[in-house]
Amino acid sequence: MTGPDDDPQVAKKALREEMRRRLSGLSPADRDDASEGIRRHCLGLPEWSACRTLALYHPRTDEPDLWALAGRAWAEGRVVVLPSHDEALRAYRWRRVDGPSDLVPGRFGIPEPSPRCPEVPTGRLDLAFIPGLAFDVDGVRLGRGSGFYDRLLESFRGRCFGVAFDFQVLPQLPREGHDAGLHGVITPSGFRFAPSGAT
Repeated sequence: MTGPDDDPQVAKKALREEMRRRLSGLSPADRDDASEGIRRHCLGLPEWSACRTLALYHPRTDEPDLWALAGRAWAEGRVVVLPSHDEALRAYRWRRVDGPSDLVPGRFGIPEPSPRCPEVPTGRLDLAFIPGLAFDVDGVRLGRGSGFYDRLLESFRGRCFGVAFDFQVLPQLPREGHDAGLHGVITPSGFRFAPSGAT
């Protein structure tokens, strides 16, 4: 017989609540220090040197802040894309941003590309850094429950890494068929590569 503890959705809900509680206790100074370490490790990836089109995100206050990587990418001649909500399709799409002036307040109050920014197909992305509430050592990601990134990454063929504070990486997470797999997770303490890469 299957009990409530065997239901991945029930387990995910409990984990989301726990991670939100822990993230809310992270001080701004600790977040800034941890984010600096994560950015340093991102720049150390061989995939950074090779990528032409980079997928980033504009951080919430409880997420690692990688935004400085956008400036570095622009300076090096790379294309930077961010998620942008398409009201007509009720879904997110990747759009190119060439500078901060391309950003407007988004659906959740988070800056995102203006609708006038050109859409970039997911298949053109070389490297993506993705936030989440939790990750595990096999490259499984726990998002906020809306499935936005799972759909955004459906046709992604590049290298995709989660970015997280160290306490967000757990031994194992519940996984469902639609959950996007990652090549690994980058934390302030270093790289944690998934054994078999994204699946």
